[in-house]
Amino acid sequence: MTRNTHVVAISGSLADDSGTRTALREALSAAERAGARTTLLDLREYDLPTFDADDPDAGDAPELRRRLRKADAVLLGTPMYHGSFSSPLKAALDYSGFDEFEGTTVGLLAVSGGGFPTPALSGLRAVTRALDAWTLPLQVGIPDSGERFADGELVDDALRERVHELGTELVRYAGVERYPQTADRAVAPLRAD
Repeated sequence: MTRNTHVVAISGSLADDSGTRTALREALSAAERAGARTTLLDLREYDLPTFDADDPDAGDAPELRRRLRKADAVLLGTPMYHGSFSSPLKAALDYSGFDEFEGTTVGLLAVSGGGFPTPALSGLRAVTRALDAWTLPLQVGIPDSGERFADGELVDDALRERVHELGTELVRYAGVERYPQTADRAVAPLRAD
């Protein structure tokens, strides 16, 4: 799906000089080149208190959900904190649910100041699986962020190419209703028998 595709990215970083936000903008730029309309939801602009099931419409939660429901694909971006994804992104996901994510194509991106952010990506993949999203196999982890970003730019060419590929894949598979087929065989979901 590329015609009128809308890709929404959520930045789970509250830092002013955020590598996560920079990488998300790169991915959205690639999505635009692939024909999509894009929106960056910057959680610094949302009032999302810690989730309380007794008040699921607290703060800006209804507006966040409204914007997510309009997306054909969603890109979740987070810094890695203590081996997990950020609490602002967790709050945004807690206020969301099946109406926003079920059957939606989702991409994952995580940035770490140290080693590869596998735990943050794994945690996000578990959440999107629980929400019945269609999460792309391709994900982007950016380690050693101090070496990968300079002056608000992603300066690692190989990582920038991978981020662009993620943005393009979000457009390519937005609105997918079943697993795509390869030239030699059908790809089917795994089942527990």
